[in-house]
Amino acid sequence: MEVEKVTEHIIQWLKSYATNAKTKGFVVGVSGGIDSAVTSSLCAMTGLPTLCLEMPIHQAKDQSSRAHKHVLQLCAKYKNVKGQHVDLSATFDEFSRSVVQDTENPRNDLSLANARARLRMSTLYYYAGIHQYLVAGTGNKVEDFGVGFYTKYGDGGVDLSPIADLLKSEVFAIGRSLGIIQEILEAAPTDGLYHDSKTDEQQLGATYDELEWAMKMSQEADKNPDQLSPRQKEVLSIYQRLNRANQHKMNPIPVCIIPEDLR
Repeated sequence: MEVEKVTEHIIQWLKSYATNAKTKGFVVGVSGGIDSAVTSSLCAMTGLPTLCLEMPIHQAKDQSSRAHKHVLQLCAKYKNVKGQHVDLSATFDEFSRSVVQDTENPRNDLSLANARARLRMSTLYYYAGIHQYLVAGTGNKVEDFGVGFYTKYGDGGVDLSPIADLLKSEVFAIGRSLGIIQEILEAAPTDGLYHDSKTDEQQLGATYDELEWAMKMSQEADKNPDQLSPRQKEVLSIYQRLNRANQHKMNPIPVCIIPEDLR
């Protein structure tokens, strides 16, 4: 990948989209991870107003610290960037008390994790609305179109996705070229939606490098499963299972079309 040319292509694409949409700038949720760091940096480099929101919900200190350091770095480097800290912990706690939780249900924790992501989405759109900004998504290609590792109407609820055609390794390559702080480059990827700070690898059962391989392998017409190692077969199975299960996120919302003879 030609990192500098790809970087410039995304910056110009962002500027063009914002201009055509007659909006004033961008708002990005900054989590302390590489995807949001690169996305916010690319938005900043457009020269358009860019608001970086830190939205902790009982966040691990290292995640909050990385996010804050990144926002400070961007604000110091680009005059068009502003940071905003919005602690949603109390809001989430009130939501958790308000719903009738089924604590015996194994999907209770997942549903609460998704609620965190949706609270953040609502917050992003509040600020986008008052400033006439676009919400810039931070999902990469493996997450958005491979395994569907995001929350529908949470971090998947965005106006545009500048890095969604980049594999995770490519996002890291751009991050290194942009001078993203070392703590973010070295941190284990995590969605930050659980109290125990589960990493993405722990949740998915495979690393991003493995999933990138599986994504490419699944698209090869002449692949021969008999030539794969036991671990490769396991990773390919994980990828295919998640891809199938999360098609409802990747496909357009189904619409029930009424036959003309019934109108």
